[in-house]
Amino acid sequence: MALQQRLDLRQSQALVMTPQLQQAIKLLQLSNVELAEFVERELEQNPLLERDEGDGFREIVPDGVDRVDAEPIPMDGRTRDTVDLAASDRLAPDGDSPLDTDFENVYTNSSPGDIHDGGDQSGEAFGNWSGRGGSFDGEDGSFEDRLSEGRTLRDLLDEQITMDIGDGLDRLVAYALMDHLDDAGYFTGELAQIAEQLGTDQAKVEAVLARLQRFDPPGIFARSLAECLAIQLKEKDRLDPCMQALLDNLPLLAARNIPALLKVCNVDSEDLAEMVQEIKALNPKPALAFDLEPVQTVVPDILMRAAPSGGWIVELNTDTLPKVLLNQRYYSRVAGSAKNKQEKEYIAEQFQSASWLVKSLHQRANTILKVATEIVRQQDAFFLHGLQFLRPLILRDIAEAIGMHESTVSRVTTNKFMATPRGLFELKYFFTSAIQGADGQAAHSAEAVRYRIKVLIDAEKPDDILSDDKLVEILRAEGIDIARRTVAKYREGMKISSSVQRRREKSLGF
Repeated sequence: MALQQRLDLRQSQALVMTPQLQQAIKLLQLSNVELAEFVERELEQNPLLERDEGDGFREIVPDGVDRVDAEPIPMDGRTRDTVDLAASDRLAPDGDSPLDTDFENVYTNSSPGDIHDGGDQSGEAFGNWSGRGGSFDGEDGSFEDRLSEGRTLRDLLDEQITMDIGDGLDRLVAYALMDHLDDAGYFTGELAQIAEQLGTDQAKVEAVLARLQRFDPPGIFARSLAECLAIQLKEKDRLDPCMQALLDNLPLLAARNIPALLKVCNVDSEDLAEMVQEIKALNPKPALAFDLEPVQTVVPDILMRAAPSGGWIVELNTDTLPKVLLNQRYYSRVAGSAKNKQEKEYIAEQFQSASWLVKSLHQRANTILKVATEIVRQQDAFFLHGLQFLRPLILRDIAEAIGMHESTVSRVTTNKFMATPRGLFELKYFFTSAIQGADGQAAHSAEAVRYRIKVLIDAEKPDDILSDDKLVEILRAEGIDIARRTVAKYREGMKISSSVQRRREKSLGF
């Protein structure tokens, strides 16, 4: 067979990940904080973009015509939801849809149906939610505005050192020891090394450390958990030999080895239970009440509440949406004054980038809203009746219902939170695996089964502790076909001890 060269023309289709498409996909999976940072960088780099200070979600299309989407309201006797907001006449053209990698027109008039009747009165109070960092209407100022600079641990210790330690060398040693405190208030340095650095003997450093251990908060400057608890017990005049023996054997207490503790402490069960209760009332990390950063509350991306006429209202939290505009007037002015090819290319590139960003933000918002609404529709029983009614759900179920790809749904549900009448949940929370029903047909959510196991264990009596085999029997009687090893795995995942350990704990009142 002879080898020869030839030219062939072939026509084929291929998926090309353009930089704009990659940006749109990246925007879809960003959290609201990350998205705000990204948009802020774009505002700094692109002179054609400007921040929109108006109300509502505003879009500026390349021809300069803007559109404002108002908040969802009931219309025609039903709840206005994603299907209304994401209809084809309200979105960009098919060719401008950058979020679904299948390049299908996923925003059509084919709606998954109306949301089921809600009727949960708990949603009434939720209607006042404003979305501003977890605050509610009627409250003046944000959480950050009400934060005040508290007293730090170093301020408290510095004040006590100044008042209690008069000798200059001892005070120098005290400040050196204070520099070796960890976040929990434990001393982590080496006494010999500190003594060498300060040019003094180790006995001097140990004496100063003993004085510092009498400071507030009780337990500060301890070198171990046992010493921290001992300092606090000594201050309460409760450090007797039996209690000291218990502190010397904290690993036995952690292992719930009650017989060994009774032997080493030389007490009966009632005394041991009282000693354990005293230890539980102590603070194992005395410094955690100081120098803490303010807890940043999670701001929801989606707000959900019960509609007055029944059903659910699902809407975007506009406070978390970056609002940017394409300055068409400025573009016309600078484009007309461009003097050379390089300037014209730069202006055209910035115009295209700004237009794409505005479209991508609009498509991202509608995609999130569409996915969230379908999740609410699928998990309607959970919002009405509670966790035990959470149904099994996978990404494919949502993707098929709204006509999108699974990867798009996965990106949408990453780091996105929804505020509901039952609390604040990440969208990923509603996706759980299925456990087969005893009848071979009905399926149960794994999260609902975990909740049922926890409820059964919490309700058990000290004289009737439920073993894993007993839990399996109860669950199967309720129509849940589950194996013993699965019950054990769920129990351990919730950090619930075995039936033997629980029997020991409840017999001693732990």
